[in-house]
Amino acid sequence: QTVTVEVLDHLEHLALVDFRDSEGVERLQKAIQFADQLHEVNTDGIEPMDSVLEDRCLYLRDDDVTEGNCMKELMKNAREKVEEYFVAPPGNIPLPKLEEQDAFLQSS
Repeated sequence: QTVTVEVLDHLEHLALVDFRDSEGVERLQKAIQFADQLHEVNTDGIEPMDSVLEDRCLYLRDDDVTEGNCMKELMKNAREKVEEYFVAPPGNIPLPKLEEQDAFLQSS
């Protein structure tokens, strides 16, 4: 299974994971091969499920507010904050341009 530049770019944006080395691309190709085995499962006559718990009755609890006004206590958990907002860490990599990925894929 070959991985196109567009697929690689899309996956990197979704997962914020760097696939630009040969080990990363190889691992991705092995994962695709593993998942492709699902196509061998015969699903003829099987209706799609809405939920894995569709055979159970799920009860919703009452949405009662039991506490609140605890912003200061919650913000103590923030490693970094700006004003009254948590600051999330950036992705683990700067995403490469498509032409850089294309050059890498052609060399691997």
